Amino acid sequence: MQYRVGRIGRVVVARFSDGDDLLEGLKDIARKEGLRAAVFQVVGGLKKGDFVVGPETEEMPPRPVWRELSESHEVVGVGTIFWKDEEPLVHFHGAYGKKDSVKVGCLRKGSEVFLILEVIIFEMEGINAERVPDPESGLPLLSFL
Repeated sequence: MQYRVGRIGRVVVARFSDGDDLLEGLKDIARKEGLRAAVFQVVGGLKKGDFVVGPETEEMPPRPVWRELSESHEVVGVGTIFWKDEEPLVHFHGAYGKKDSVKVGCLRKGSEVFLILEVIIFEMEGINAERVPDPESGLPLLSFL
């Protein structure tokens, strides 16, 4: 285990509207506000999105198991923003519910908001970290500088 201690900096409250792309919107905010390290909470709705529900096996590199949202779902989740080179990367895990069905996974692409989605972003100051490609998994993993 590795860890660093920092403090909360700025707080950003964002409202995403119907049809907005959540993942791209979070990247846009990170770029515009210079958020190099942040944690965020999400509550609202999504109507589209591709997410990963785990690897097929525990072998490296992992082969993701994909699922798709293709209609409106309630969503609640948490994520982080750290940069890889000159680009912010979003890591978001959420629960997606519709009627009596609940799905949980890592939202990776194609995220389209349904009606409204509220996001609260907490900037982390004093945390010097970035995402670095991991040769074993092939994923950009968190690394402290």
